[in-house]
Amino acid sequence: MSKKLTSRSENYSEWYNELVVKADLAENSGVRGCMVIKPYGYAIWEKMKDELDKQFKETGHQNAYFPIFVPKHMFEAEEKNAEGFAKEAAIVTHYRLKNDPDKPGKLMVDPNAKLEEELIVRPTSEAIIWSTYKKWIQSYRDLPIKINQWANVVRWEMRTRLFLRTAEFLWQEGHTAHATKQEAIAETEQMLHVYAKFSEEHLAVPVLRGRKTDSERFAGAEDTLCIEALMQDGKALQAGTSHFLGQNFAEAFDVKFATKEGKQELVWGTSWGVSTRLMGALIMAHSDDAGLVLPPKLAPIHVVIVPIYRDDEGLAKVMEVAKRIEQELKAEGVTVKLDDDDNRKPGWKFAEYEMKGVPLRIAIGPRDVENNVVELARRDIQEKSSVSQDGIAKHISSLLDEIQEAIYTKALNYRDEHITEVNSYEEFKSVLEEKGGFISAHWDGTEETEKRIKDETKATIRCILLDNKKEEGKCIVTGNPSSERVIFAKAY
Repeated sequence: MSKKLTSRSENYSEWYNELVVKADLAENSGVRGCMVIKPYGYAIWEKMKDELDKQFKETGHQNAYFPIFVPKHMFEAEEKNAEGFAKEAAIVTHYRLKNDPDKPGKLMVDPNAKLEEELIVRPTSEAIIWSTYKKWIQSYRDLPIKINQWANVVRWEMRTRLFLRTAEFLWQEGHTAHATKQEAIAETEQMLHVYAKFSEEHLAVPVLRGRKTDSERFAGAEDTLCIEALMQDGKALQAGTSHFLGQNFAEAFDVKFATKEGKQELVWGTSWGVSTRLMGALIMAHSDDAGLVLPPKLAPIHVVIVPIYRDDEGLAKVMEVAKRIEQELKAEGVTVKLDDDDNRKPGWKFAEYEMKGVPLRIAIGPRDVENNVVELARRDIQEKSSVSQDGIAKHISSLLDEIQEAIYTKALNYRDEHITEVNSYEEFKSVLEEKGGFISAHWDGTEETEKRIKDETKATIRCILLDNKKEEGKCIVTGNPSSERVIFAKAY
């Protein structure tokens, strides 16, 4: 297979699809709409998972696991949540197959094995978790409960795309229960900031912190906070959400607690989550026409060493230096791969590791050994330099930090250059088509106007910024009064 990608400027969608496959991240499976995450892609997801898990535990959360199946009556208990996910729900109706008498060698659903109650394959876990919390919570002494689970969910999407939208995907979902409204709101805000910090410090993806409009918030929530990222094609991607559930699920499942005064009160709840969609954000925010560009904090391999030689004598000299540098790097905490596979030529290896986004590549040949140097190539800016072997481990450790910051700064500059204030609907439509990115505009606060803009331009309100400044103005569509700007964009 050719490693050359379609140009981003030529066809961004095709570029993305090709890159996911050619960088060995994932591929379509034999199940419609489901993907196989390959080892290299899963290694990146594991790095995300490990860091987030650490931050969840540092903020007082514990991991647990709940069933993938939700009884239908339980799924229906919170009406808005059930209605919101009904169109995407996969349902189990039978528990056994049997031989088909009319088609030898084939199986059929056993009509006598119908479930007494249908089971929903979880699209989200609020129902099963709050039905469990009813058993766990009796008194204020049982609160707060701060649970996270790493799991898979199923949402029967009709149009799928690797990492961005698949019928089954991996995620984490936090579910917490609190004695007071204030505590639950604080939890909702705290977890949004955990997500934002992770996105900026590890994915190197700058985000806007905001609040969803009523029509865009999570089904069953009273308030939804979000982080919104901007991809290189000028489209937004929702990178994480945190929901204040109020007492909606506590009421649906009759989850009450006895206060210190002995009164019975409903519990307050939150839920929050990010998914393998972050892989899509990582790819689209940084990568180029040569392949992936990975921030070092999430790169499975920080440095690859490629020995270059013509004969066994040259190989022996080069490998002696390569192995020494490999050990020095490992001692410095750098993840390194020494690629001594003699079935592949150096040029092939260079292209392979460039495609996979390895942040640094070291090439060592016999002349480099004689001169006590190596050739060091940076993936992010595609620059090569000759570097002394002396002190190379500390130099590379420092350089990885520099690369992490440079990738973030580049993405931040792009994002900031693509936030545009507009004051008329014509200006809005012009910027949307010609420049893209985030558009800051006045909106009259009605769902009718929000829907009209979406129908006419395909742009949605991504969020109302948490640190929004009040500003008197007029809605770009209706001319009605507006007290603040909101952020619009076309989105994934």
